[in-house]
Amino acid sequence: MKKTLTIAGSDSSGGAGIQADLKTFQEFGTFGFCAITSVVTMDPDNNWSHHVTSMEPALVEQQLKTIFSGKPIDGLKTGMLGAIETIEIAARYIKKHQVKHVVIDPVMACKGSDELLQPENVETMKKLLLPLATIATPNLLEAKFLANVPTISSLDDMKQAAEKILELGPKTVVIKGGKALGTDKAIDVFYDGKEFTVLSENKIQTHNNHGAGCTFAAAITAGLTKGLSTEKAARQAKSFVTAAIKNGVDIYPYVGHIWHGAYNHAEKRIIDNN
Repeated sequence: MKKTLTIAGSDSSGGAGIQADLKTFQEFGTFGFCAITSVVTMDPDNNWSHHVTSMEPALVEQQLKTIFSGKPIDGLKTGMLGAIETIEIAARYIKKHQVKHVVIDPVMACKGSDELLQPENVETMKKLLLPLATIATPNLLEAKFLANVPTISSLDDMKQAAEKILELGPKTVVIKGGKALGTDKAIDVFYDGKEFTVLSENKIQTHNNHGAGCTFAAAITAGLTKGLSTEKAARQAKSFVTAAIKNGVDIYPYVGHIWHGAYNHAEKRIIDNN
């Protein structure tokens, strides 16, 4: 069984972060590990505002030391990392253990929040993590800051940003446009330095999209460990997330969750205990 690791924040609502990653790893038949970098909570008494409580970097390193003390990790993804020291620790372990498949999801803010990481954190990610990436998976906001462009509002903008991000060191880039562009399609752009591939699905009119970005990156991670090419892993991840959004569930009034079991019809399985 392939072993997959997420280095990311914990989403107490169960939809995104390491919760989304581990559910996705399981759906793809890989054995999931996690190193928790922070705990994200939402406050129902204050307009469902987000609170992020970071773990001490030393504790993050203790988790990674535990994880890497066993058999080799086949693939990993990073999500919300927070402190610069945590970013440095993640990069050090990736290099030390020569992880073959590395997906860098450069999380810079919680969904529904405009609170970005400090600029020095973004610069540290660009310097230390992107050069290690098999693929980087920024959304439009993250791609804007990584590519250092004023705005991304069209397919051409996405392609130009992908070119700039690839220059930072990742082998491939996929920019998650999703529902943000003003079209009837949910569009992502994959770029390998040679050609662009547009990943497109019909836009789904729903608010149940919490965790889509994390899940997309986790699905790519699992796909890579199963032997898929980076492009095929991205295509499969797109299908996985589309099914998850289409079959999303209402859990909280503020945010709707995707359903990670939809692609494999997990909710329809019957376990025979006899």
